[in-house]
Amino acid sequence: MHIPDGFLDPKIWVGASALSAGALAAAVSNTRKVLEDRQVPALGVMAAFIFAAQMINFPVAGGTSGHLLGGALAAVLLGPWSAGLILTTVLVIQMLFFYDGGLTALGANVLNMAVIAPWVAYGTYRLLGGLFKGNAGRTAATFLAAWLSVMAAALACSLEIAFSGTVPLAVVLPAMLGWHALIGIGEGLITVVVVSFVSRLWGLEQPGQKSYAGGEQL
Repeated sequence: MHIPDGFLDPKIWVGASALSAGALAAAVSNTRKVLEDRQVPALGVMAAFIFAAQMINFPVAGGTSGHLLGGALAAVLLGPWSAGLILTTVLVIQMLFFYDGGLTALGANVLNMAVIAPWVAYGTYRLLGGLFKGNAGRTAATFLAAWLSVMAAALACSLEIAFSGTVPLAVVLPAMLGWHALIGIGEGLITVVVVSFVSRLWGLEQPGQKSYAGGEQL
């Protein structure tokens, strides 16, 4: 999912960087309005957890592996604005210290994993959470939110690579979506388990309440 340098046409990575910068500016503005000092540690803990969790790969198929993206996890528990800031921090650290993703592709990687993924997850969770009540409904909403967030990020990544002329769309799209459909199952299971555990730990009736911890009101 992390796009390296040289994969994107300048028009694509400049455009993606501009969109990411605008989204992050909005995230900082919206989070600053309501974030209290006592709530900052929740963001730090979530960033540290996602960073550590992304280091752990789980087997998928054919000798490949995947790892947690974390967009749905952060968006469901802390809200999409805070999730964007958390995922951006993780992506920057991974690029600088682990060479995971390129500098010129950072804007695209942020757009895919720190903007699109959390907002798709947040929208899906809110929509399905309103339709299906009870613990089973919230569990299904959380799982689908996580799965769709991975697929949306993979779709955006595929389009950026294809429109850059690096790999034909007919090749990159089925490959990316096929593998990430499987990886998304792992993402959904991990997200359900962690959201359920944190919700009980923080005494929440439903996970969406915890967006207050990130200073975001639903």
